[in-house]
Amino acid sequence: MSRTRVLIVDDHPVFRQGIRDVIETGPDIDVVGQAADGEVAMELAYDLMPDVILMDVNLPTINGLQVTRRIKSVMPETKIVVLTGYDDVEQVFHALRAGASAYCPKDVTPESLIQTIEAVKDGFYVVGEKRMSHEDVMFWIEEKVGKMSGSYTDDPDEMFIPLSPRETEILEHVTSGMSNKEIAYKLGISHQTVKNHMTAILRKLRVDDRTQAAVYALRRGWVRLDHVRA
Repeated sequence: MSRTRVLIVDDHPVFRQGIRDVIETGPDIDVVGQAADGEVAMELAYDLMPDVILMDVNLPTINGLQVTRRIKSVMPETKIVVLTGYDDVEQVFHALRAGASAYCPKDVTPESLIQTIEAVKDGFYVVGEKRMSHEDVMFWIEEKVGKMSGSYTDDPDEMFIPLSPRETEILEHVTSGMSNKEIAYKLGISHQTVKNHMTAILRKLRVDDRTQAAVYALRRGWVRLDHVRA
C-alpha cells in the first residue's frame, strides 16, 4: 500500500507540530509539508501534490474555505479535511460545498483524526466521525437542509458557496468600521461597486445588515480582525 502524503495548513505553529506528531504515529502516513497561510498553502499543494490536506478555516491572506475551493478546482483528486474550532452545521455545509471531504473539530481525538485521513483517501466523506459515501453525504445535506428554514432551499448551490476573495476583503474592512465610501477609496473601486458587493454578501449570508454579516464571518473564521489594515 502506498503511503499517504499529508499537508498541514494552520497558522499556529504549536498546533501544526502537535498534529504532525499525532498523525505520524499512524501507519503509512507522511507529513510532506506545513503552511501558515492560504497563499503558501496553495503553493505547497501545487508543488507537493499531497494526498490529503488538513485545512484550518481561519487563515491569514485567504480563508481556508476559499483555499479549499481553489485547490480542488486544480487538483480534484486531493482530499481536504477541514479541521477547525468553528463547529456548526452551516459551516459544515460551506466546507462540503467548497470541496472538502471531511469536517472535524480541533478537539478530535488522535485516533479519529487518523481514521478520517485514511477514510477520505479511500474516497469516503466524514462528518461528525461518521464515514459516508458520496450518496450518503448528499442525503445527509438534504436532510439537514430540510430541517432548517425555507430560505436555505431557495438556491442551495449558491447558498453554500463561500464568499469570493473580493467579498471577503470588503467584509474585513467592514469589521474594522469602515464605511462603503471609505472601502471604495481604499480599494480603488467605485462606491456603487462596494454597494453591489455588500448586497451579494448579505444575500449569501442571509443577514439583514453589514454588522450581522461581519459577526457571521468573524464567528466562522472567514475574516480576521488582526489582519485588517486601516
